[in-house]
Amino acid sequence: MVGSAGLRFAVGTLSVFPVRVDRVDREVAGHAMVLAPVVGLALGVVSCLPLLLPGSGLLEAALALGLLAVLTRGLHLDGLADLADGLGSGKPATQALDIMKKSDIGPFGVVTLVFTLLVQCAALAQAGPAALVTACVTGRLALTWACADGVPSARPGGLGAMVAGTVRRRTALLITLAVVAVAGVAGVMLSLVALPIAVVAGLGAAMALLHHARRRLGGVTGDVLGALVETATTAVLVVCAAIG
Repeated sequence: MVGSAGLRFAVGTLSVFPVRVDRVDREVAGHAMVLAPVVGLALGVVSCLPLLLPGSGLLEAALALGLLAVLTRGLHLDGLADLADGLGSGKPATQALDIMKKSDIGPFGVVTLVFTLLVQCAALAQAGPAALVTACVTGRLALTWACADGVPSARPGGLGAMVAGTVRRRTALLITLAVVAVAGVAGVMLSLVALPIAVVAGLGAAMALLHHARRRLGGVTGDVLGALVETATTAVLVVCAAIG
C-alpha cells in the first residue's frame, strides 16, 4: 500500500529508526511528506526523555537537543548550515547551489548553527517537554507545505526534486488545521496557551524562509527542507518560552 510505503519512507528519511523502504517514487514521497508531522511527534516524544532528569534545566535541554540531532542524523542542522552558506555568499543561484553542495561548512553556516542551537537550548530550558514535542511536529509540518504543489525544485535531481510539488495544498491545509487543533487541546489540558500560537508562528517563520529561498535559489533542495525544519523548531520554542 502507498500509505504504508509513505510512512516507511518518512521514517527512513527523517529519522534513524530502522525501517525497510521497498518503494521510492514521487507518489510515495508525497505520502511521506504528508505523514512527516507524525514522525515529528515520535521524535519529539523520544527527545523529551532527558528533560525528565532532575537538574537546573539548561543541561537537560542541551541533552534533549543533542538526542534529537542524533535521532535525525543531524541532517536538518546540516541543511541549515549549508543554506546559510549559500544565501550568505550573495552569489547567483547556480553558484549558491554549488556552495551548498560542498561537504565543508563556511563561516555563515557555523555562526548560524551556533546561534540557532544556543537559542533553542535557552528557550527549551524555559519552555519544557510539551514545547519540544510541538516544535518537532511543526518542523515536519513545514516540510508538508514546502512540498506542496506549485513549489518547484531548485535542482533537477536530489531529494528536493523527489518531493517537490507532491502534496496537494488542500491536504497540507487539513493537516495544519489538525495539528493546530491538537495543539490547542493539549494547551488547554496542560494550561499552555502558547502551543497553538507557537505552531502558527513556527510555520509562518518557515514559510518566510521558504519564500526567500525560492526567490534566491529558484526552489527547494534537501538543504532548504532541513533549514525549514530547524527554523520552525526554533520559532516554536522561542514563542513557547516567551508566552509560557
